[in-house]
Amino acid sequence: MLPTDSVLCRLEPALVWAHFATLCRIPRPSKGESPLREHLRQWAASKGLQASVDAAGNLLISKPASRGHEDAPGVVLQAHLDMVCQKNSGTAHDFTRDPIRPELRDGWLIANDTTLGADNGIGVALALAALEDESLAHGPLEVLLTVDEEAGMGGARGLTEGALQGRLLLNLDTEEWGEFYLGCAGGLDVNVSRPRSAEALPEAHVCWQIEVAGLRGGHSGVDIHRERGNAIKLLVRVLRDLERRWPLRLVSLHGGSARNALPREAQASIALPDSIAGDAVTAALASWQELLRQELREVDAGVTLRFLPASADAVLSAAEQAVWLASLHAAPHGVRRWSQSVPGVVETSNNLGMVAIDANGGSCNFMLRSLLDSGSRALADEIVSLFALSGTLVEQSGHYPGWAPNPASPLLALCQSVYRREFAAESRVQVIHAGLECGIIAAKHPGIDIVSFGPTIRGAHALGESVDIDSVARCWQLLKAVLAAVGEGTEASDHRQPA
Repeated sequence: MLPTDSVLCRLEPALVWAHFATLCRIPRPSKGESPLREHLRQWAASKGLQASVDAAGNLLISKPASRGHEDAPGVVLQAHLDMVCQKNSGTAHDFTRDPIRPELRDGWLIANDTTLGADNGIGVALALAALEDESLAHGPLEVLLTVDEEAGMGGARGLTEGALQGRLLLNLDTEEWGEFYLGCAGGLDVNVSRPRSAEALPEAHVCWQIEVAGLRGGHSGVDIHRERGNAIKLLVRVLRDLERRWPLRLVSLHGGSARNALPREAQASIALPDSIAGDAVTAALASWQELLRQELREVDAGVTLRFLPASADAVLSAAEQAVWLASLHAAPHGVRRWSQSVPGVVETSNNLGMVAIDANGGSCNFMLRSLLDSGSRALADEIVSLFALSGTLVEQSGHYPGWAPNPASPLLALCQSVYRREFAAESRVQVIHAGLECGIIAAKHPGIDIVSFGPTIRGAHALGESVDIDSVARCWQLLKAVLAAVGEGTEASDHRQPA
């Protein structure tokens, strides 16, 4: 038995955790979900369930209504197969081959040195458990497992209009138990690129590498308001200071590994005249480290700066270096505006998530989110204008709509009623500053009623991601009860309040 199985086989509900164990064993990076998808397609066929893969690569599985509930409204359970693949640079883990190794810790399941994939593996596991459990009472059931959600929502975008028959949809991709989500941000990407501009390494120069590490990172939407450090922005700030002190030449700059994760690490290779003592630079970086730790002491006090020998045979031209460092220094990152209509929720934000620059050329990515399409478009235009000052090529792509809240949702009323009955407590309704596929799916299925919920997940999109084990059990209890309520004829699609 694999170590992953030995950890998860002790947990309840066993059916849910058995499916999550499968997701931990089979790698599933964005655009690399096909081995897992094929495994699940064959699993569904072995259970006598109808399963198909659409042109976009999404897996659709259907299960007939349980006996006596054939006339109940159809329900769609929706989650995404891919996960954000994050690790520290020193961690030996290949996300295309190696299984995730979760550990139990004080009621949480955690991956120490990588992301766990609870986002959205727990949602997938809940949907698969609903397909497998023959004791459930439910109407016609569809499960939509999308691909490429974390890298641009390509699966949801490619979903055929009208592909789903159910008029009620439970999205299982949120991260705070006890909350029902009724809306989310939309967004788009701004991709910047500049061509090669190499010069030979100047004579009598020595190469060094500066590294920023030790940051917490996190989800670029859910955690953007926490004001954690962005390794790219911090490193550029340091480089701008160093080039004012000494004739620094930039060899390369790399940071971040996922567009929708806050960058935890960044590295720059530089060249300095050999007359400049390394001790002087080391002292300057030590001062910077102390300053940054003071600035970030409440959110990222573990930030570190390292100064190491390096080698190179080319540098960026002086003009190219000036364009990149000045533009990245001026580029926005973080919360742009808080919502005035939904108190406590970020309206518009931006994540400078990835940069890759060397003598062969350079690129960077900004991921923008907003509850208002006009908000993300306006911020994107500002970034385009900034880089246009240097004649830089900028592309806007991947726009996806937000999910407009419907407080009068009959499905929400049903879910709230079931939650109250099952847990003797009141639930909360939220709008999330993150991208869910609900808005895209709703645009392709006018009139569909959607609610999202999930377990408590901490650190999604960052190493050390964890999920609260008890909240997974409660999610399973709630899912079964909601399906039963719909299956028993508590009509959630005729705009009546549930009993």
